[in-house]
Amino acid sequence: MATKTPEEFLGTGRRKTAVARVRLATGSGKITVNRRLFENYFPLETQRSIATAPLTVAGALEKFDVRVTVAGGGPNGQADAVRHGIARALIKFDAALRPPLKAEGLLTRDSRMRERKKYGQPGARKRFQFSKR
Repeated sequence: MATKTPEEFLGTGRRKTAVARVRLATGSGKITVNRRLFENYFPLETQRSIATAPLTVAGALEKFDVRVTVAGGGPNGQADAVRHGIARALIKFDAALRPPLKAEGLLTRDSRMRERKKYGQPGARKRFQFSKR
């Protein structure tokens, strides 16, 4: 594994069960996710726009190379986790970016999680069919 360089900024993003470890380095705007091209990893335009929202708000879309390692969850949860991680890494780069990122709600971790399944039921809320007789 490569050693951390001084101009590399780290951020961890989470959403549902997805966890994204983000490394920002000054560069040309190349984004890789799990060593794959960003466009290949997130094929939908909505997922790509969600993931790059912090860079758009900061006006730094072409200023950083972003390397992401993401695990867990599904594609949408992973895109949200990447967004959260990039926002946190941008703050480490420049604390002055905090107010605009916070105004857009990019620093808040979305705490909604899947509700656990309860015993005696087929799911979290669903009940087995009731029979009086």
